[in-house]
Amino acid sequence: MPEVLNNGGTLVIRAVIVGFCALLVAGCSKEEPAAQRPPPVVTVMTVKPQAVPYIATFVAQTESSRQVDIVARVSGFLDRIAYPEGELVKEGQLLFQLDPKPFEAQLDAAKGEVLAQQARFGTADANLKRVKPLAQQNAMSQADLDKAQGEFDASRAAVFSAQAKMKQAEINLGYTTIRAPVTGFSGRALQRQGAYINAVGDSAKLSYVAAVEPMWVNFSMSQNQLAKMRELVQKNELVLPKNREFEVELVLSDGQPYGYTGKINFADPTFSQDTGSFLVRAVLPNPKRELRPGMFVTANVKGGTRPNAIIMPQLAVQQGSNGHLVYVVKEDGVAELRPVVVGDYSGEKGILVATGLRAGDRVVVDGALKVVPGQPVKIVESAAAASGKADGAGKAAKDTDAAKK
Repeated sequence: MPEVLNNGGTLVIRAVIVGFCALLVAGCSKEEPAAQRPPPVVTVMTVKPQAVPYIATFVAQTESSRQVDIVARVSGFLDRIAYPEGELVKEGQLLFQLDPKPFEAQLDAAKGEVLAQQARFGTADANLKRVKPLAQQNAMSQADLDKAQGEFDASRAAVFSAQAKMKQAEINLGYTTIRAPVTGFSGRALQRQGAYINAVGDSAKLSYVAAVEPMWVNFSMSQNQLAKMRELVQKNELVLPKNREFEVELVLSDGQPYGYTGKINFADPTFSQDTGSFLVRAVLPNPKRELRPGMFVTANVKGGTRPNAIIMPQLAVQQGSNGHLVYVVKEDGVAELRPVVVGDYSGEKGILVATGLRAGDRVVVDGALKVVPGQPVKIVESAAAASGKADGAGKAAKDTDAAKK
């Protein structure tokens, strides 16, 4: 029994000694340095200022270039609605027909009055021709001559008055037939067949016709937008087109571009007191009648040029708490964070950098999320650049082979 205890104690003592030695060895050994992370792999784009089109985008609305309200000029009963409502009508096409019978009767009465006055004028003329020679021979008094002359002048004036009434009756009769003043789309009829139309009341308005060829497009330009454009022109950062002939392209509500372009034909000289903007109008062809009045579209005004613009991919520009930022790789391969001021979008994926970059800067366009400011990065060639070089090398090889042959 004592031997067992002695053996057990010996084993415990040995274990303690071994553990103590291990601690001494561990304390004396040096810690191995942690492995450094490799620099992140990024793709860069070298800044190259270039001339790019200046495109101003506005929310616009189409308007008929000539919309005419169809209004009754005479009162009467509506006999017929002679056009398909909402459809295209041609200039001169019959739209409405008022009851013409009362106006035909007025015209006949006016014609009769003209004949009566012409008969009176004939009598007065014959009487004057008889009296004038007798008065010259003192066979009749001067008073008789003056009376004959007065009757002649009065009857002649009465003829003119009767003819004017007859002409007015003819015009009123013509107003009972209402035709389309222009070619365009017609509105719905506001009065029904058999209704009494009062030419001086609300019922006088019957419909409208809206011409759609050409089509007007209206949009508003604010005072701030105009001031910004003038500032860019003064800084030589924007070149306007010759004679201010801007081109207007439309994008429809479904995102599809409209097939025809137009020109600006009017700009309001005054600003609106309510909105602080002024109206600009463009005219565009509409031969297929795709545009209808009242449609909302996007108007892209083209023609200006930015001579030294810097365009970067949108993915390269990040939004920070104090504005927009990009990563620029310096000559030593270290990335730095640089604030920039951006402008308008360019195309589907580009954005204009107004300030903050200069020619030759290398901007990180892919892998920016892995970059640490002040730390080195590894630059790899972009797929597009590699493809371009490969294509160029292949073309050069083909040219060399062709030369050898």
